[in-house]
Amino acid sequence: MIEQKDKSPSNRSSNLHAAGEDYLEAVLMLQKKLGMVRSVDVARHMEVSKPSVCHAVATLRDGGFLTMDEDYFLHLTDVGREVAEKIYERHCFFTEQLIAAGVDPKTAEADACRMEHVISTESFLRLKEAAEKQSRRQT
Repeated sequence: MIEQKDKSPSNRSSNLHAAGEDYLEAVLMLQKKLGMVRSVDVARHMEVSKPSVCHAVATLRDGGFLTMDEDYFLHLTDVGREVAEKIYERHCFFTEQLIAAGVDPKTAEADACRMEHVISTESFLRLKEAAEKQSRRQT
């Protein structure tokens, strides 16, 4: 999930793999919905086993992306929140664009989940700008 090569703050987010980004995004989404989040909530949301979440949480905690308090609630660190918000923004953007293009919402959601991880920051920003320009022209 995380390559343990360099734990400096500037390099940690680039060492995170798609699965780790998905877990951080899930924690962010659940925090917005529920307020407080435990591993079991993440397991239900992502439809994965509790041991899988436990392993991911330990790896993300070791990488400095989240913490767990004495009541077992998960909290994103500043770095973890930054990564989660970036991925969530991309996820929402691609889902909306695909649905607007006529893709079935379930398919759009699944495709957006893959696209959010592989696109470069430059390409994402250019696509977002182009979509905003197109939207302004239509109003």
